[in-house]
Amino acid sequence: MIPYRATLDVPRELARHLARLLRAERHRRHTPKGSRALTCFHQAVFALRWFRNGGDITALGRDHGISRATAYRYLQEAVDVLADQAPGLHQALDRARADHLPHLILDGKLIPSDRCAEQTISIKGKDIDLWYSGKAHAHGGNVQALFAPDGFPLWISHVAPGSVHDLTAARRDVLGALYRLATRDGIPTLADGAYEGAGHGVHTPIPQPEDGRDLSPDNRTYNRLLRNLRCLGERGFALLTQRWRTLQHITASPSRIGDIAKAALALTHFEHGYLTGIR
Repeated sequence: MIPYRATLDVPRELARHLARLLRAERHRRHTPKGSRALTCFHQAVFALRWFRNGGDITALGRDHGISRATAYRYLQEAVDVLADQAPGLHQALDRARADHLPHLILDGKLIPSDRCAEQTISIKGKDIDLWYSGKAHAHGGNVQALFAPDGFPLWISHVAPGSVHDLTAARRDVLGALYRLATRDGIPTLADGAYEGAGHGVHTPIPQPEDGRDLSPDNRTYNRLLRNLRCLGERGFALLTQRWRTLQHITASPSRIGDIAKAALALTHFEHGYLTGIR
């Protein structure tokens, strides 16, 4: 064994923030003082290492002198307290109103994962892998997200299996609130072609005519303007997955993907001064 030192490239205040959340959780659980293998701060560092770089949880636990089971338990605690800090949908929309955002951007992403052997019946009556996305040709969980016009992530949904279409997931999680936002506050939402037919206030590209004709100049101009506005929002998922690389492939249960993504959102909000405090 060759020990070595490394630097974790996150602000110390972020680790302190997570440590405070963990301390509050231990207090809520009436955890006896001194009964844990790691202090709150070192548990926070352990969790942030996993969020930042992913990797083998067993190896990370060994670095911190804890067992595999303890490592998974400590990580789950950190994910739960962070996910609880992520803004809910209505909180995010209230913030958008207060900030007078001209529009929002809706997008979905498949977060790759393993442990996806569950089967289901498709709408055509065939047996399919519940967590397999035919669009992405990969297993994982589908999460929906709202972004500010500059691409900053504002909200992330619960996870849906990878076989669920973006429009279906959006109808379940967010479209009703976006209709009200467009009607009452005049804030539209921009989305890509996967959300065609989403409804009032959700603007998607005009599809090519089925008879092979070209789009009219007005429709082509509309699509170009929509694409130029929406493309800025596509950096939102890149901001999350490049900063918190564990989102690039999750080895935990796929049902945990939503909580992990929400936890990453809370970390991002804190780093950018967007998190207002413990809810």
